[in-house]
Amino acid sequence: MSGFHAAQVILLVLLFSVVAFAALARRLRTPYPIILVIGGLLAAFVPGMPRVMLNPDIIFFVVLPPLLYSAAWNTSWKDFCHNLASISLLAVGLVAFTVLGVALAGPLLLPGFDWRLGFVLGAVVATTDSIAATSIAKRVGLPKSIVDILEGESLVNDATGLLALEFGTAILVNGLTPSVAGGVIRLVYLSAAGIGVGLLFGRIVEWFEFRIDDGPIEIAISIFVPYAAYLSAELIHASGVLAVVAAGLY
Repeated sequence: MSGFHAAQVILLVLLFSVVAFAALARRLRTPYPIILVIGGLLAAFVPGMPRVMLNPDIIFFVVLPPLLYSAAWNTSWKDFCHNLASISLLAVGLVAFTVLGVALAGPLLLPGFDWRLGFVLGAVVATTDSIAATSIAKRVGLPKSIVDILEGESLVNDATGLLALEFGTAILVNGLTPSVAGGVIRLVYLSAAGIGVGLLFGRIVEWFEFRIDDGPIEIAISIFVPYAAYLSAELIHASGVLAVVAAGLY
């Protein structure tokens, strides 16, 4: 079997597995992200399972922008503003707490780890996934106010996590220790520039939407916007995630 046909077979098997696990989650009345994670872990132990190398760019540049845009589009702006203080504290404080916690606990739990590797690992795992967090929170019956805060925090914590990853990489690879002032300036730039790009695209889309009444064109625009906002922000080294979120909220 050629490499292309093998990839097709693997893709079909994965799609079938996703459908099967989603049906199982519905039958068990369990949030589907939990079942998918458990199913993926079990599949990793199957003998002869092929090793699939996924390019991270596929996730960041193909999958992530439309998912974030959809989540932000469906987020209530009124609820987001009402919980802005809590969301901001969690987006900065909780991410920082997680990064430092992993940096301290990593060397104690993982052989060969030091606090620098723990810092990088903490930056990678500190930011929550908005889609999975919201889905799980709603399915377990948490109060709406808590769901709104979790949803908002998971949408805007990207800048803090990205800054922590930059710090960890600089410390680990270059042996540099970034200053607090430099970190604050970088965080402000990541956030402000990303939000500015997103609001600019949101304003442009608003102008078009009031002048166009054509379904296919509007669908094409809704697909174009998240990618354009994300790539434009990344081009100026700002937060692409915040750009997409700002455009969707607008």
